[in-house]
Amino acid sequence: MVAEKSQSLRVIGDTDSSKRRQILDGARTVFLDLGFDGASMGEIARAAGVSKGTLYVYFADKSALFEAIVEEESLEQGKLTFNFDPERDATTTLMEFGRAYIQVLCRPGGGSAIRTVMAIAERMPDVGRRFYENVIAVTIGRLAAYLEARARLGDVMIDDYRLAASQFLQMCQASLFQPFIFQAAPAPTHERIEQVVASATRMFLAAYGSKRA
Repeated sequence: MVAEKSQSLRVIGDTDSSKRRQILDGARTVFLDLGFDGASMGEIARAAGVSKGTLYVYFADKSALFEAIVEEESLEQGKLTFNFDPERDATTTLMEFGRAYIQVLCRPGGGSAIRTVMAIAERMPDVGRRFYENVIAVTIGRLAAYLEARARLGDVMIDDYRLAASQFLQMCQASLFQPFIFQAAPAPTHERIEQVVASATRMFLAAYGSKRA
């Protein structure tokens, strides 16, 4: 009897998880296509293939649904791993990280998600803050920790590691992210990313590289 009850609970849990996933996928499509203001719970229900009644069982309103999508996006990006082994030299690590970072930032669909968060951040500051803290600030922190480790080895000379990490991220975005995010240009090619990141790495190490002979 206990085993049968546990099995039933697992089935119910799996069904709920599947339905929630179905709703989130539909909502993501609607939010990216229409933006937060243009989306309606009715439109989201149609895109998800569920009734509005079912939709409200899982999410109280449009804001709660949007927050769940932002939270999911934050978690997914937070899972990204970059090789910040302190034993690796700065040039190799910065080049590899810069390429991966821009590819994630300018991936298809990624720009729409960021645009949507930016558009709603003033109205829902907690959503924007959590996205920044869970995605951008985490990435800056990881790079800053690597730079601090390399400084102890004498590879770079930096006073403010988080500032330096932020500067490198911004240099990698130069001429790539803003045209993409404002839909003035498509996602950059691998060749263009390589060119910009290589330039950013040279500039960064020219400013912060060790002056040892």
